[in-house]
Amino acid sequence: MSELNDLSEYLIAPDPNATRLTRAVTGTDHTGARQQINVVEERPLTIYLNSQEIVTAMTIGDYPDYLALGFLRNQGMVSAEDEITGVDYDEELEVVVVRTARQTDYEDKMRRKTRTSGCAVGTVFGDMMEGLEGVVLPRTPVRTSWLYALSAKINRTPSLYLQAGAIHGTVLCQGDRPLVYMEDVGRHNAVDKIAGWMLSEGVGAQDKILYTTGRLTSEMVIKTAMMGIPVLASRSGFTAWGVEIAQKLGLTLIGRMKGRRFICLSGETRLLRDADPDSIADEPKRAGRKASS
Repeated sequence: MSELNDLSEYLIAPDPNATRLTRAVTGTDHTGARQQINVVEERPLTIYLNSQEIVTAMTIGDYPDYLALGFLRNQGMVSAEDEITGVDYDEELEVVVVRTARQTDYEDKMRRKTRTSGCAVGTVFGDMMEGLEGVVLPRTPVRTSWLYALSAKINRTPSLYLQAGAIHGTVLCQGDRPLVYMEDVGRHNAVDKIAGWMLSEGVGAQDKILYTTGRLTSEMVIKTAMMGIPVLASRSGFTAWGVEIAQKLGLTLIGRMKGRRFICLSGETRLLRDADPDSIADEPKRAGRKASS
């Protein structure tokens, strides 16, 4: 599968050659020959909201401001109505401080936390379903021709995953255009970076699609719904609770999206089947990008 050369559609695209994201390591292969490969960096990032320490996340280290904002947004600790007075990152201390005009205290919420199923284990504070009671997702239609076009473009986009592996990608899309592509060791981090970018730039969610290389878990469904995005799609599969929550929220959930094939387990009424699957080239068995577990 050839790489995509024109990345002009992206507002933010992966930079596989960015410094500090990978490290060269030498080992021996199955024949005993010495071989040098790039491995993904993993470093801590501590997030503060005003004067309160919230969490330390393991991350590859890019876009720390978006990650902090998005994590707090998806935890319900900041909202689009909050006045963000500052986002300060100290690279040496590996700390991000998000400041708001509103005084905050989430001590009680932080006593209740759930370790999620994602790799580079994520944390959700409070009741996982908290904040979803009033969520009403827009009935924005999604064309199957968009899904096919997005899959083809994203899977050919140069990325850190293709260079070093051991990483997840999440892409914010509009129609058949990929807008913002974030990667991280945990898919929850990649989603939070997108949420932070949307909050920082004041970008609406009603006409967006979220694409991920990872499993469609309860955490992914909840984060997508909290962001107000009506459609979540993936190359990978589903968890039962993820499907159940998506069905309750009316979120369109599409998985196992490879070549001409996909399956929709929730929100099928949004789908406009405007593309003939037989006209879509199937994905070769040895495609460069595999579904992440």
